[in-house]
Amino acid sequence: MSDDSINLLERLVHNGVDFVIVGGFAGVVHGCTYVTQDIDICCDFSPANLLVLQKAISDLDPVHRMTPGRKRLALTEEACTQLKNLYLDTTMGQLDCLSVIGGLGDFDQVKQSSELVEVEGVKMRVLNLNALIKAKKSMNRPRDRQALLQLEAIKKLKDSK
Repeated sequence: MSDDSINLLERLVHNGVDFVIVGGFAGVVHGCTYVTQDIDICCDFSPANLLVLQKAISDLDPVHRMTPGRKRLALTEEACTQLKNLYLDTTMGQLDCLSVIGGLGDFDQVKQSSELVEVEGVKMRVLNLNALIKAKKSMNRPRDRQALLQLEAIKKLKDSK
């Protein structure tokens, strides 16, 4: 993981954002070598948690990557109730915040399928290997199928020990 990615995740942890690392970075934590350009997290989409997330990254010039004009992130409690996902660009990289993960379910279900790991000295929740494999199978995109080959090989090695 890049220093910027670690720093971005540390900010979320230190500010108390309730999230689980999913996607490519979760694969890297489990030993996958497939490189990803963004950080995917599944998080609690309650207004309180989203406002904490906004505060954690406010000095990183966060903008909505998928909106016309790439509007600056400016959440209100009311606006938070309308959101399902946030696709953000920051000065430390892309952060995709998802409320649901295909094959697994909503944040509570994802959190139950996660484990606490230490990444660069910071403890954070990461999707466990079995759940990550299930999610990748559900997505079924070419890049997910490539990562899936490695993840299943890693699982087979771990299971044989």
